[in-house]
Amino acid sequence: MIKTIILTLVIGFFLFELIEHVVFPLFWYIKNRKKKSVCGATGMLGKVKQWQKNEGKVFVNGELWQAVSDASLLPGDRVVIQNVEGLTLEVNPWRG
Repeated sequence: MIKTIILTLVIGFFLFELIEHVVFPLFWYIKNRKKKSVCGATGMLGKVKQWQKNEGKVFVNGELWQAVSDASLLPGDRVVIQNVEGLTLEVNPWRG
């Protein structure tokens, strides 16, 4: 009687752990593998510090970055990061 209860609890524990640590993560990985990440630099806001023609410096999260844009910008303008190429940001004016 006691052996049956202990064996049932041990098997139940191992099945629970298997489902929790293997089956569920595998399911979520397969389900979400093609979704685009919501993390990253794209969409972050920055502030123009220096600008000449189509390039300059933008302050983002405490760091000064080299940036380029097709739009005409002035120091103090807010910008949205569109892309990151190496250490250079591609930005557009923030319309908000």
